[in-house]
Amino acid sequence: MSNKDNSINYIELPMVKNAETKKFYHQVFKWEFTDWGLNYISFSGASIDGGFNGEGDTQVSNSGVLVVLYATDLNQKLEEVKKAGGEITKSIFEFPGGKRFHFRDPNGNQLAVWSE
Repeated sequence: MSNKDNSINYIELPMVKNAETKKFYHQVFKWEFTDWGLNYISFSGASIDGGFNGEGDTQVSNSGVLVVLYATDLNQKLEEVKKAGGEITKSIFEFPGGKRFHFRDPNGNQLAVWSE
């Protein structure tokens, strides 16, 4: 895959729980991981590459940026998130174009999942 000028190339999220992060995202979204030392893991399988950074005094905060993932079966994905230990912060709701829910991962990062 070649890099595309002016595109989002990589997403990096804070991490405080390495093993739990890998287990959660692999179980729910089937992402694969590469360890880059004890405090950094990269992921693939999400249509964009990214990583979880646990270097230094990582803090998880609500920055206003929301990563939104897609699932064909929203109800099933909600159950998978809960079963894997994710915290549902906003139940399924409708918006123009579809439905979505919000959740916190094991690190406290808030993300969303939507479907048509």
